[in-house]
Amino acid sequence: MIRALLDRRDDVEIAVSATTRPQRPGEAQGREYYFLSEQEFDRRVQQGEFLEHVVYVSGQRYGTLNSEVDRIIRAGHSCILELETQGARAVEDMRPDTVSVFIAAPSFAELERRLRDRATESAGEIGERLELARRQMDEADAFDYVVLNDDVERAAAELERLVDAEIGAAGTLRS
Repeated sequence: MIRALLDRRDDVEIAVSATTRPQRPGEAQGREYYFLSEQEFDRRVQQGEFLEHVVYVSGQRYGTLNSEVDRIIRAGHSCILELETQGARAVEDMRPDTVSVFIAAPSFAELERRLRDRATESAGEIGERLELARRQMDEADAFDYVVLNDDVERAAAELERLVDAEIGAAGTLRS
């Protein structure tokens, strides 16, 4: 859905996250993620270089570098962060001008099907992600908007309308 939005607009860019998870075949440094060692991730956390960071499924760490968000904003683009709920709350605390959108699966069964069809995680990791998703669904009301990801094109169009409304209201959609 976010990819579909990015294909429609040249004024919106997604921030590339940093992670400690191993790089998968076909992934490129700085395109899918900034792949960091545990030591490098720790150093950057200690130096305050992350806008937000979390430990995710199976102990892998993910985070958004301030420099990545600043780079996008300096380029005159609106910045999209693809986060889980804990990270989203941290960003809202650090940058009060943030607009938050909860992306909801049409059903829990559909979410499970999508995770299994991706085949990028073990059964145990999928179970952990599903348990996390159950808890996160209860947080949807804390977001500014909720978009149902039932059909990619429809959901991308709804997300684009939200971007237009927020850019019109604030002059720029910052996060």
